[in-house]
Amino acid sequence: MTLQTELPFTLPRGYVDPEGTVHRDGVMRLATAYDEIAPLRDPRVQSNPGYLVIILLSRVVVRLGSLKQVNPAVVEGLFAADLAFLQDLYARANEAGHARLAVTCPHCQGAFEVETAAAGG
Repeated sequence: MTLQTELPFTLPRGYVDPEGTVHRDGVMRLATAYDEIAPLRDPRVQSNPGYLVIILLSRVVVRLGSLKQVNPAVVEGLFAADLAFLQDLYARANEAGHARLAVTCPHCQGAFEVETAAAGG
């Protein structure tokens, strides 16, 4: 069994670049310990701890649409719904190592898993 280290996703609304192109499909990789430590040295995080999520997500979102790179400015430009979606995906992926949820069918009571990362909004 191989560990899935990258998770595809679809943003609920999408990032709109300066040319008006909407970018919704992307890939997030699992975070390393350094991904969580390095942003603490960033002066923007030191002056505003709320900025931590911006730096952290810009490190682990490795692809978004046809953008050449995902940097803090891109994450700053996300709609609130998309930022919340990525924060939730980050938490689920890095706590469990995947974005699957264990669910139970309300009709047959059968237990199974569903993949939620690519679902979008």
